[in-house]
Amino acid sequence: MSKMTLEQSIEEIASLIVSSQRIVVFTGAGISTESGIPDFRGPDGLWTKFDPDDFTYQKFVGDREARKRIWAMQKHLGFSVDVKPNAAHRAVVDLEKLGKLDCVITQNVDGLHQKAGNSEDKVIQLHGSMQWVKCIECGVRHAFEEVQRWIDGGVEVPECAQCGGILKPDAVFFGEAMPVWETTEAQRRSSSCDLCIVIGSTLSVYPAGLMPQYAVSSGAKLVIINEGETELDRAAHVRVAAKAGDVMSLAVAKVKEKLGVS
Repeated sequence: MSKMTLEQSIEEIASLIVSSQRIVVFTGAGISTESGIPDFRGPDGLWTKFDPDDFTYQKFVGDREARKRIWAMQKHLGFSVDVKPNAAHRAVVDLEKLGKLDCVITQNVDGLHQKAGNSEDKVIQLHGSMQWVKCIECGVRHAFEEVQRWIDGGVEVPECAQCGGILKPDAVFFGEAMPVWETTEAQRRSSSCDLCIVIGSTLSVYPAGLMPQYAVSSGAKLVIINEGETELDRAAHVRVAAKAGDVMSLAVAKVKEKLGVS
């Protein structure tokens, strides 16, 4: 990977998109920071404010006070229904409209790809979704908006409306098994893509972070857009340390110019 200016990088990303047929976009917390959702490991990330131990499955299920803390912090986590997609999310939607996107594989649980306009069947959510809350006793799912209304009304630890069981955000907590279908499908799609674009991930959380490695091992080109270093920087064909919204918007605009579409 040679050193490029930002303008050269955007031109190269656009050229790679134009020449590709099956693009996998892999996203992490960094794509959503521009929507106001904090990342985890950055200087102002969630782990500087909250105890990661509270996010273990065992502690959440076994400790009512831990559940109370997590439900109390849900607004600070940025999972409000008012959170909007940003320019990077919209650029990924444009890739789908252009017929270039095979799928989005995301570590995020915010649902912003779908909210931006990506088709539900194009988004593989490796770590689940905060859009839903699930009862661990009877399996009934409640919309997050519904549970948020309960909390706003003074409920500190919401319980299942059907059976009174423990409600848990339908996201993968530490110590909890990864969803089997999503993990297997993400590996399959990564291994068959011709271009993988990583946006906003350090690629340090496994097994999710392995997906771009599967792509590279299968011969795909790799683009990484992330403000901090990542585990695969040396393998990247293009590496850009800049805001995802700016880079993706400019790259997709250049793609449309090359393809002659508006």
